[in-house]
This record gives sequence, structure tokens and C-alpha cells, in this order.
Amino acid sequence: MGNRGMEDLIPLVNKLQDAFSSIGQACNLDLPQIAVVGGQSAGKSSVLENFVGRDFLPRGSGIVTRRPLVLQLISATAEWAEFLHCKGKKFTDFDEVRQEIEGETDRVTGANKGISPVPINLRVYSPHVLNLTLIDLPGITKVPVGDQPADIEQQIRDMIMQFITRESCLILAVTPANCDLANSDALKLAKDVDPQGLRTIGVITKLDLMDEGTDAREILENKLLPLRRGYIGVVNRSQKDIDGKKDIKAAMEAERKFFLSHSSYRHMAEKMGTPRLQRVLNEQLTNHIRDTLPAFRSKLQSQLLALDKEAEEYRGYRPDDPSRKTKQLLQMVQQFSVDFEKRIEGSGDQVDTVELSGGAKINRIFHERFPFELVKMECDEKEMRREISYAIKNIHGIRTGLFTPDMAFEAIVKKQVVKLKGPCVKCVDMVIQELINTVRQCSNKLESFPMLREETERIVTCHIRDRESRAKDQVLLLIDIQLSYINTNHEDFIGFVIRKGWLTINNISIMKGGAKEYWFVLTAESFSWFKDDEEKEKKYMLPLDNLKVRDVEKSFMSSKHIFCIFNTESRNVYKDNRTLELACDSQEDVESWKSSLLRAGVYPEKVFVESETTTATENFSMDPQLERKVETIRNLVDSYMAIVNKCIRDLMPKAIMHLMINNVKDFINAELLAQLYSAGDQNALMDESQEQAQRRDEVLRTHQALKEALVIIGDISTSTITVPMPPPVDSSWVEGAGGRR
Repeated sequence: MGNRGMEDLIPLVNKLQDAFSSIGQACNLDLPQIAVVGGQSAGKSSVLENFVGRDFLPRGSGIVTRRPLVLQLISATAEWAEFLHCKGKKFTDFDEVRQEIEGETDRVTGANKGISPVPINLRVYSPHVLNLTLIDLPGITKVPVGDQPADIEQQIRDMIMQFITRESCLILAVTPANCDLANSDALKLAKDVDPQGLRTIGVITKLDLMDEGTDAREILENKLLPLRRGYIGVVNRSQKDIDGKKDIKAAMEAERKFFLSHSSYRHMAEKMGTPRLQRVLNEQLTNHIRDTLPAFRSKLQSQLLALDKEAEEYRGYRPDDPSRKTKQLLQMVQQFSVDFEKRIEGSGDQVDTVELSGGAKINRIFHERFPFELVKMECDEKEMRREISYAIKNIHGIRTGLFTPDMAFEAIVKKQVVKLKGPCVKCVDMVIQELINTVRQCSNKLESFPMLREETERIVTCHIRDRESRAKDQVLLLIDIQLSYINTNHEDFIGFVIRKGWLTINNISIMKGGAKEYWFVLTAESFSWFKDDEEKEKKYMLPLDNLKVRDVEKSFMSSKHIFCIFNTESRNVYKDNRTLELACDSQEDVESWKSSLLRAGVYPEKVFVESETTTATENFSMDPQLERKVETIRNLVDSYMAIVNKCIRDLMPKAIMHLMINNVKDFINAELLAQLYSAGDQNALMDESQEQAQRRDEVLRTHQALKEALVIIGDISTSTITVPMPPPVDSSWVEGAGGRR
């Protein structure tokens, strides 16, 4: 055969298949399917049998092929057949294959000529075939028979379309010579899906049955009703030949004699017949293989490159060498240590873009999760005020206190500080979990040695658990230290001095000097003012009991903004004055001072009224003095707890880093190897897993197979030639099936 023939292409492709089969992979050359399309009794099945060289398809009149037969030809050393619906059963007698096709067809479609789009999958293994997929489709019919539905023609067309619309499907449009070619349904369907004629080959059968004095010479010469790929004439066995068990080889010899002896076909005998059809298909397949090879070669080269380094390591590998085991144990522990440090400390190389590393997650715990737990711990406001109120009353006991007690402040603060223990211990637990997760992730690289991996995880995890109790003890000690001394002298603590600043007393009479600026000091108990900010000469001290604040309209002549303090019991606030008018340079300063007074328990007039109503409904004491003390302590507790929280948020990461993370890193660097040596037999630790042994063998076999495959691809490239596509022809004579309908 031409193009170095199938006898040359088959061994090369078989070698490629064998190279991949040895490593359990498929050689994905994506060879085209060949669909045989034609009317009933056009000789489609005979054309298929000629490819296989065996009689195995059902025969008869009318519609014989009633389900698509997907025939996979697979090159093998022996010859047998298998059905997908009979897994494991091998058919060596091809008469049994025919009977199974008929039985399976009847099982789905019934015995009365019904059809079904469900395909029958048949594999034929033979040393005489190339790996192809051939599809025998039901013949196109016009008139329903038996229990066939009225739309049988449309159903068969739709079924055929499912296969021939694929770009990789080569269409054999089979038409008997004793029918009108211009009305060939097979060619019309092919024209619909392949208007350029790139994958359609016309096959003319039954040339020996034409009326005497007629021939198909002009059609076969592609002069009358031309196709781009032309026509090939074949002479199949007659029903008499089939019944007489005429051998296919003998039939092909008779076909050759027919073309050589017929006066109309003698000059083109070499371009006719089944061998020519096989050669044309072979050319198509060879072209496809050659087109596929560049991408296929690139893929194989990429796989080979990826395996080169690993295969080189395995090539001189001796699993039972003691010196290798010792060296590898050292390398594994060092790699584990490096991986752990990179995951905790961060690294610029091999950055994970899929998930956060252990170090990044711990950072999030320190600066997001832990602060969130502290905020979440904040108590109920009403409950806090109730507790402060009870603390003040219980400290005073039967007596009436004149001043806000320090002991109430300390009692409430300590109660709040104790609540910090929960979030702190939870923070340690979260960090420990991330450390253990990081250890497991790093030990994944030890999976080739299960005992080493298990022992490494056990030793490091035990050390982490041992450090856990120490870290928690130290963290709780930090809280106990905070409880041991309440430092009200801290620079950030507002203390009992709430605010200092310059204010102008606006309602001093002109006789006494008029409006004058003084240095004011607001504490939790009093509101005092001095001559200057050295606070040596005190002018007056105003107790805060029964005081409240209200706004004063700005004077037309004054640029100052004014608010005043007055007594709720209508007493004089300052000397003969019922109110103390205080002036600031801006409205912002007024609001700021009012806010400070509010923290000291001096309410604006309206808020005070509402507060009385609210506290009455909550069964609080309506004593304004007590309310002011509660407000004072509440503000002091907030101020002090802000200091404590800030301190704990700063110290917790430092304590955990020192006691846990750095300690574990040092342990892995300095102690892990010694602990592994003392744990037992080092040779047993380095025994590779069965999976690793299989992996090593697989890598070496795959590497060798890839090298062989690349050599074979080179042989295919150099031993085959590309057959150019025939030039376009005017095939407008074929009226598309869709247009006709």
C-alpha cells in the first residue's frame, strides 16, 4: 500500500501504544472515527467487514442495522472480540459475535424492526488492524415497517447526525451504483455537516450489479457529480457469496479481477477497490497523526523534563544501604527544620498563594482573633452600673460616705481583670493548634518513610504539649501580676483628676473686676480653680454634689461661647451667684468640657431628668450623689481597663513567642535528631513505604517509556509523508438534506 502502507504505520503506532501500556497510560493520539453512512442494503456492513477481514455483522433484507455499532479495532498479538455489555467474556468465534449483536439489538429494540440510538460497543483485537473506531449506522429509510414509528426517517437522520457532526469523524458516504447518485441521502447528509468536503469520501458499491451497457465511469473519474475527495468503487460479496462462505480474501481478489477486466474501469483499476479505500483512509489517518505529533511530542518532553531529576535520584538507589539511610535521615530532619522555620517566619521563595501559612495564621491570632476575644468580653453596661452601685453601698455599710471609695473601684477593676484569663488561655490554645498543624504539613514530605513521619510528629507534638502547660501558667501569671497592684499613678490613667485647663468666669461683676480667666481642675469630687497653672494659689473649690450643666446663649457683644453650672436645690453655687458661667473660645471647647463634667457625674439638665426616670425603672437609687459616684467609678474602670488591655495585647504575643514558638524551633534544630536516635532502630525508621517503592519503580518505568515514545515519534515523522488535500470542486449539485426538507 502507498504512504509506506498500514503495514509500516501499524508497528510504529503499536510500539507507541506498548510503550504507554507498560506504564498504564493511554496513548492519546485522538485518531478519527470513521462513520459509514448510506441507505438500506447499500453495502455499508460489507465495507466495514473488509477492514476487519472477518464476517461478523448481521445480514438480511430491509433494515438490519437497527442500533449504532461502535466498533473499536485494537492492535494485538491474538485475535478475539469483546462487548462492553459482556465484560470479561472473549469471543474467538466471529459467528458468535454476529449472534450476540443480533440478540443485543432485539433486547433493546424488539424483534419487529424497531430502532434505538443506544449504541452497541464492540472491540475487536487483531494483529491485522490499526487502532481505529468505526461506526456502523442504521440505513436511511423512507417507509416505516413493522412496529417502526411513523417518523423513522427523522429518527435515523438524527441518530446519524450525532456522530457525523464531530470534526474528527471521517464520513464514508456509501451509495450503490444502481441508484441515482444525485439523490443520494448519504451525500446530502454529509454535505450538511461537511460543506467543504474536507472529510467526506464517496464510496460506490455494487458496480457489478449495474444494468448491462451502463457504467459509473464518469462518476468514479470525479467528472460527473464531483466530490473534493472523489469516489472509490468497491465490489463486495453478493448474498450468494456470503451464503456460500466465500472468504473475504478471495472476494478481494475477485474484486481486483473485476476492475482489471472491465473495459470501463480497467484504466483506473489501481484507484478502485477495498485496498484503495484502505489506503485513502490510511493517508487520512497518517495526516492526522502527523498533525497531532508536534503537540504530543511537546507534552511528552514536558513530562520527561519533570521526571528527569527524580529519575536521576532513583537510578542508583539502594534501599537497604545503611550509610544511605543515615545520610537520608540527617537530610530529612534538616529539611523538616528548614520547612518549619519557613512556614513560621515566612519566606520569599516558594510562596504559597492558595492558603495562609502557619506563621501568617498565628499573626492573625495575635492581632485579630485575640483582640476580638478581648472586645467580645465587654460586660453588660446595666449590670456593670448595678455592680458598682452595690459595691459603693456595701463599702459604706451603715454609714453615709461623703467621698467616692477607692475600694469600690479596685473591686470592680479586679473582677474585670480576672475575666481576661479566658481569652488569654484561648489564644494559647489557638496558637498550639496552628503549631501542630504546621508540624503535620511539614511532615508530609516524610510520607515516603511512614515510621520516620509518625515518630517525628509524635516527638514534636509531645514537646509542644509539654510547653503548653508552661505557657498557660506564664500567661495566667501575667494576669495575676495585673491583679496584685492597681497602679492608679499610670500616666494614661485619668485618675480622680479628670481634666485641667483655662476657663473664663463670665458672671463676675464689673465692680469686682469683671470676667477673668482662671486655671480649672476637675476631679471626681470637686471643681476647683487657681490663679495660674502652677496650682499654688487656689481661688475656690466647688463640690460636685447636686450640680448640673446647661447652655447659655452667646452674648451679642462677646466672642466667647458660654455654659453654666447650677445647683439642683436652688442654692448659690459660687458666693452670691446662683450659677457659675464659664466661657471658652470655641463651641468645641464647650462640648469637650461638658463631656468631662459628664464623666465626673455632672449631667446636662435634660439628660439628668431622663437619667432619673431610667434609674427609677431599674430600681437604682435616685440619690444624685450616688449616681455621680457610679458614673465616676465607671469612667475610671474604663480608663484603667484600657491600660490593662493594651498591656496584655502587647505582652501575650511576646510571651507565647518566647515560651512556645521560639522554643519549639530551637527544639527541632537541636534536639529532634537526638530524640529520633534514642527512640529506636534508625534503620527501621528509614524503611521506605510500599507506596514509595512503587512510586520509584513507576518513575523509572515512566521515564524510560517517555524516552522510547519520543524515539518512536521521530520514526513516525521521518517514515511517513503528508498527502496534500485535493483542491476544492463544485459540489453544488448535492442539495443539502436540510434544504430539501
